[in-house]
Amino acid sequence: MELPDYSFELAARALGFRAVAGVDEVGRGPLCGPVVAAAVILDPARIPEGLNDSKKLSHKRRMALEAAIKADAVWCVAEASVAEIDQINIVQASHLAMCRALAGLARKADHVLVDGNLLPKALAIPAQAIVRGDARSVTIAAASILAKEARDRMMVDLAQQYPGYGWERNAGYPTKDHLQALLDLGPTPVHRRSFRPVHNILCQDISLSR
Repeated sequence: MELPDYSFELAARALGFRAVAGVDEVGRGPLCGPVVAAAVILDPARIPEGLNDSKKLSHKRRMALEAAIKADAVWCVAEASVAEIDQINIVQASHLAMCRALAGLARKADHVLVDGNLLPKALAIPAQAIVRGDARSVTIAAASILAKEARDRMMVDLAQQYPGYGWERNAGYPTKDHLQALLDLGPTPVHRRSFRPVHNILCQDISLSR
C-alpha cells in the first residue's frame, strides 16, 4: 500500500517555510452534527510511522496514531456548528473550521497544505490545495486522523443525548438505519436543516400539520 510522504512539506521548506501545517476536515457528508477540522505541524525528526488517510485505518490504529501525533506535534482541533453549516453552507463551514484550527495552533504556521481542491478564502498565509492530500501528505494525514477521532467521539456523545439514530455506528452519515430513524423519530436539534433528507422531512411535517 502506497503511503503518504513528506515531499510536499520538504518542497515548502526548500522555499524557506519552517512551520508547514496540514489541515483536513471530517463531516461534510453527515446529516447531523458539526463539521470538524484539525491542523497539524509535524516535527520532521519525529514523524509517527504509519500515517495515512484516516479512512484507511482501523479505529485502534487511529487511536494509537492520534496519541503519537498529540505527543510530538503542534496541533489543534476546531469545528463549525450545525447552525453555521445551515447558514453559510457546508463548504464554507468546513473552511471556517479549518481556519479556526489553524488559528488555534500554539505555533503560527507560515505555510498550509490543504486537503482538497479549494483553499479557504480567509487564509492569510501561503497555502497549497492538494487533491487526495490525506493520502499524499503525512501532515494532512495526521490532521485527518485527529479530526476523525474527535468527530467520532462527538457523535458517540450525541448518540447518548438523542438515542435511536445509530450515530455511535454511522457517525451521522445517511445510512439506511439513520434515514429510517429520521422518518420514524423526526429531526433532532443537531440535524442539518439545509441538507435535503432533513429538509424534505421538515417540509412534509409542515404540509401534514396544515
